[in-house]
Amino acid sequence: MAVDILAVGAHPDDVEIGMGGALLSFLADGYRVGVLDLTNGEPTPRGSVEQRARERDRAAAILGVTLRVSLDLPNRHLEDTVEARVKVAEVFREHQPRLVFVPYWVDAHPDHLAASSLAEAARFYAKLTRSHLRHAPHYPAKVYSYFCTHLRLHVKPSFILDISAHLARKLEALAAYESQFQAVRPDENLLDWVRRDNVHWGALIGTGAGEPFICREEVGVRTLRGLLP
Repeated sequence: MAVDILAVGAHPDDVEIGMGGALLSFLADGYRVGVLDLTNGEPTPRGSVEQRARERDRAAAILGVTLRVSLDLPNRHLEDTVEARVKVAEVFREHQPRLVFVPYWVDAHPDHLAASSLAEAARFYAKLTRSHLRHAPHYPAKVYSYFCTHLRLHVKPSFILDISAHLARKLEALAAYESQFQAVRPDENLLDWVRRDNVHWGALIGTGAGEPFICREEVGVRTLRGLLP
C-alpha cells in the first residue's frame, strides 16, 4: 500500500507524542499516512509485548492512520547497522512515501538517536539500483524531524504546524498507551505535559496548539496559501 507520508519512531508512542496532531491534520487534508515503529518498545517497567501491541493498535485506530508497520529491531539496543538500514529501506520501497518524518537528531535516548540516523541512511539505501533490496527503488523527496526528546532543548524549528483542531484526539491516542502514560509519581501527568508543550508551541504562532518540525534542508513554499499571518 502506497502512502504519501511515513512517520518513523523508535518505539510505539514516539510518533504520537511528537506529531500525533500533524498525522491527524495530514489525514484530514486527504493524505495517506503511515507509521513505522522500529521496535515493539519492550521491555518497559509497566508494559508487556502483548499489551504494547494492543495499545499501539488502539492508538492507530483512534488516529485513523492508513498504515502501521512494526519491525522487530531490538528496543534499548537499536543501532544504525547495514542490516537495519535494509529493513527500513525495504519499507520505504514498498510503501513509496513522498515525505518521511523521523526523530530529531539530538537526544539523550540512544534509541531515538539511532532511529534518526538509521531512517536517514535508509532513505539513501531505498533508491539504490542493482541491489538485493526487495521492491522497486524509491527516494523520499524530503525528511523532516519531529521532537520527542529526553532533553530540555531550545531549538529553532523550521516551521510549527497548527494542530488546534486535533489536540484533543492526539491526547486520546496517547491515552491508549496506558502502560506508558499512567503517572510514575503522584505529581507527574505525562499527558498534561504533552498538552502544555503543544499549547506553548501554538502560542508562538498565535494558535491554540502546535507541533514543531525541523529540516536539514531549506523548506520551500509555492504560494502564501496556508501560511499564518
